Amino acid sequence: KIIRGVVTSVKMQKTVVVQVERVFQHPLYKKIIKKHKKYKARNASLVLKEGDKVEIREVRPLSKDTHFEVVKTIAL
Repeated sequence: KIIRGVVTSVKMQKTVVVQVERVFQHPLYKKIIKKHKKYKARNASLVLKEGDKVEIREVRPLSKDTHFEVVKTIAL
């Protein structure tokens, strides 16, 4: 499972927080809704800063909250 999102925090040593936004239509009222969720992702080698767009993928549990790793950064 690969997800695209934006880095929101780089304060941890090997982990970044990635915010993923999804857009969908309400099934009954047909209104367009935006929802976001934050994932902790392991970032061992890449140098990232807040605002970078990245791809993360699901991996085995690396810690209590970390179940994703950064695959690559997406060029703007």
